[in-house]
Amino acid sequence: QVQLVESGGGSVQSGGSLTLSCAASGLTLSAYCMGWFRQRPGKEREGVARINVIGRTSYADSVKGRFTISRDNAKNTLYLQMNSLDDEDTAMYYCAAARWDKCDTFGDWGQGTQVTVSS
Repeated sequence: QVQLVESGGGSVQSGGSLTLSCAASGLTLSAYCMGWFRQRPGKEREGVARINVIGRTSYADSVKGRFTISRDNAKNTLYLQMNSLDDEDTAMYYCAAARWDKCDTFGDWGQGTQVTVSS
């Protein structure tokens, strides 16, 4: 049974940083395409960043240069380093897994972790 558990969310002031973690069980994270998504208040869920099995990363334009997705294969954990946060980054953040060859179809999701940025 696949389980993805996010942590690391919280409240931070504008300009601050947070690192989100996603601990995976029931799958070998390095064999999957992994992604971070977020849902801002009143908005639809959107993709933030993803990393494929060879380590290639991609980012939404809104976070490019500020967020970094990475994984620790030994810990089977996915990370999202978030810098220069602003109130537009306030959202529930989710990690998700997709088959290595279907990186646009995420079938396993975590429960989310809340990030609140205040000015």
